[in-house]
Amino acid sequence: MIPGEKSSKVIERGSDLLDILTQDPDVLPLVPQKGEGVYIWDVDGRRYLDFSSGFAVVSLGHSNPKVVDVIKKQAEKLIHYPVADFYVEAAVDLAERLISTCPGGDKKKVVYTNSGAEANEVAIKLAKSAMRRGRLLAFYGAFHGRTVGALSLTASKWVQQLGFFPTMPGVIHAPFPNPFRNIWGINGYDDPEELVNRAISYIEDLVFKSFPPEEFAAIFIEPIQGEGGYVVPPRGFFQELFKLARKHGILLMDDEVQMGLGRTGKMWAIENFGVSPDSIQFGKAIANGIPLGGVIHRDDIAFRLAGQHSSTFGGNLLGLSVASVVLEETWKILPNVERVGMHLGRRLGELMDEFEFIGDSRGIGLARAIEIVETSGSLKPDGKRRDEIVREAFKRGLILIGCGESSIRIIPPLNIDIETVDRGVDLLREALLAAGKSA
Repeated sequence: MIPGEKSSKVIERGSDLLDILTQDPDVLPLVPQKGEGVYIWDVDGRRYLDFSSGFAVVSLGHSNPKVVDVIKKQAEKLIHYPVADFYVEAAVDLAERLISTCPGGDKKKVVYTNSGAEANEVAIKLAKSAMRRGRLLAFYGAFHGRTVGALSLTASKWVQQLGFFPTMPGVIHAPFPNPFRNIWGINGYDDPEELVNRAISYIEDLVFKSFPPEEFAAIFIEPIQGEGGYVVPPRGFFQELFKLARKHGILLMDDEVQMGLGRTGKMWAIENFGVSPDSIQFGKAIANGIPLGGVIHRDDIAFRLAGQHSSTFGGNLLGLSVASVVLEETWKILPNVERVGMHLGRRLGELMDEFEFIGDSRGIGLARAIEIVETSGSLKPDGKRRDEIVREAFKRGLILIGCGESSIRIIPPLNIDIETVDRGVDLLREALLAAGKSA
């Protein structure tokens, strides 16, 4: 399917007028015009099944009636008043509800932001100001945003760093325990304990013997690495990392921007690993398409002086009103995420058995991915074939997006049903067949 006439014109104009972001008209020439539930229509009237959820944003589906209704009602009353400078009841109410969702019994507070990247910037400031320490630890494969502080934590793709050196000093990266492909050559599915031991030993025996652990303010984590390939670590990893952090008085800052708010079948993805972090950074799905982010954090690491941090639009009224609906609806559909997610996992496993160039199928809930490799049994990523699969899926009316070197994420809205999942997986299978023939 080539772009329609209207789509082609928009793409051409966009190439002239918009600075380069991440669009690729050769792979995904989509020009969306409207959406409903799990479907998107482009400006030429073509319908697509959206297995990207607008990059894990519209978890309740496109133009969800409850979301639309609350936006209309709020817009008629008041569109903007700065939460940072005045006492807005909706901000207080949502903070109370957000705190109630978090693991751990510590007293907590909330800071609102405009995005997930800004939430991680706030988390950096919280950690440094509370701990009076300058160093931070993050992981290779991590993505925490593109603003300078968050970019310093990010280590997902080299192009994200190109031209921006030097970024924030004091950030050290360690290998993430990827069960499928790691620097130790361990099959983490067969021997998860050994992989966890190696990952923790790397930090304790290499990082903390090269840099003073008492100078580290925080460790930044993603429960499942998103842009890095939807990599799920062994279940015991974060428990051991938490112990190591506590041993040295280091905070654990949990980036849930892509994986939080029900994506894994739990409200927060870290709940799958039995750990209570010191902060949770959120964004994306919190307002189903209205820009909003924030940090839920322990009260004892809060900003202590007025003016240490502020934001004009952080906690905008439209976002706050939608977020209240998102929380309410997400609680209701968590069982659906678990049930449909298990079915999706089985279907993807069947595809892995059928196609030798699918090296791995992984995920929790409706946070799923397949990884494309060169040959059966190989660990060598095949990004070219991955892009061809995404292209072939688009031709058939299925929207997918890549991640990592050669993975494809499958992240439909959380209220999707099994029948629609099967329809999407069938389209994916057709794309895999077509890409296999063209290789």
